[in-house]
Amino acid sequence: MMDIEDSAGAPITQNQCAVLGKPIRHSLSPILHQAAYRSLGLADTWSYHRYEVDEEHLGAFLSGLDPSWRGLSLTMPLKRTIQPYGIPSNMWARRLAVANTVVFDWNQPGVPGPARQQGLPMMHLYNTDVDGIDLAIRHAWIAAGKRQSHERGLHALVIGNGNTAMSAIAALSQLSVPGGAMVRDVTVAARHPERNGDIVALARHQHDGRLSGIDIDVNIITLDHVLETIADRDIVISTLPSRAADPVANALDEAGVPVHGTLLDVAYDPRPSALNRAWSRAGGLSIGGEDMLLYQAIGQVCLMTGRGADHWSGGLPAGAQEVDATLEDAMREALLEALNG
Repeated sequence: MMDIEDSAGAPITQNQCAVLGKPIRHSLSPILHQAAYRSLGLADTWSYHRYEVDEEHLGAFLSGLDPSWRGLSLTMPLKRTIQPYGIPSNMWARRLAVANTVVFDWNQPGVPGPARQQGLPMMHLYNTDVDGIDLAIRHAWIAAGKRQSHERGLHALVIGNGNTAMSAIAALSQLSVPGGAMVRDVTVAARHPERNGDIVALARHQHDGRLSGIDIDVNIITLDHVLETIADRDIVISTLPSRAADPVANALDEAGVPVHGTLLDVAYDPRPSALNRAWSRAGGLSIGGEDMLLYQAIGQVCLMTGRGADHWSGGLPAGAQEVDATLEDAMREALLEALNG
C-alpha cells in the first residue's frame, strides 16, 4: 500500500476496511463503522481506516492491499473512478455507474482491464447512497407519523446535479410513501444543469437501458429560479456541499412563504444547516444529512461483513423493517455523539 497516513489511526487486524477520498480527514465513516463492529462483536478482529486518495493514486493504493482487506467506502472523487476496477453488483450501482462501496473477493481474479493487469482480486461494487436517502426520508416520516394522500402523485425538487443528485432522483423513483402516493415528477435546480448528461437524458426522455429503471418525469431549471418552485414541493432534497445552500435558505426566509413538504439536506456540517433551519421555520419537516450518512453506512457494514448483505445487494429497496435495530441504534448514538461533541 502507498505510504499514506491513516488519519483514523486504526490498528492492523485480520479484517480491514477503509474510507477513501479527497478531502477525507473529516469523514465520520470510521466512527460509524467502528461502532458497528462493537455492536456486532467484531471489534477485536475488524478495523476501519481513513486514507486521503485521489483519482490519480487509486490504482496504486489498490495494488498495495493484501487479503486482509474486506471492503472500502468511497467518497468523491472516486465513485466513478472505481468503475473499471470492479463489477457493479446491485441495481443502482449498475444503473447509475456510481459506487460508494467495494467488497473484495480474494478467491476470484479481478475483472479484465486495470484490475487484472495489476493482479487485483474481484471487486464487487455497490451503491448504498440511493437506499440511504430513501431510508432517511421514510424513517423521518414514520417518526413524525406523516402520511401522504392516495389521491395524487407527489412533486419533488432536487437542488444540485452531481452524482448525489442522480442518487436522489433514483431514491425518489423508488420511494414507498406512507398512504400509497408515489413521486410523480422531479424538478432539478442547478447552476449548470447541462453538466450531468444522465439528468439531461432523463429530462429529454432519452432513457437508455441503464437508466430505464428511473421511471419518473424530470425537468430542469437553473438555481436562480429555485424559490419559484421550492415552496409547493412535497419533497425537497438538497445535494449541495456544506453551506452552498445558504443563499437558498436566506431567500426562503426573506420570502416568508409557508412550506408543507419534507426537506432532506445531505450536508451535515454545520448541523442543522441553514436550509434545515429555514425550512423548519417555514413549517416543513426537516431532515439532516446525518440520517442519509447513517443508513448508507449501515448498508456498507452489512455488505462488507456479510451480515444482512442480501438486503442491500438485490434489486429491491432496502426495507426499514429489515435494518437491524440494535446495529442502527449503536451507529446512530456514535454518530450523534461525534456531531454534538
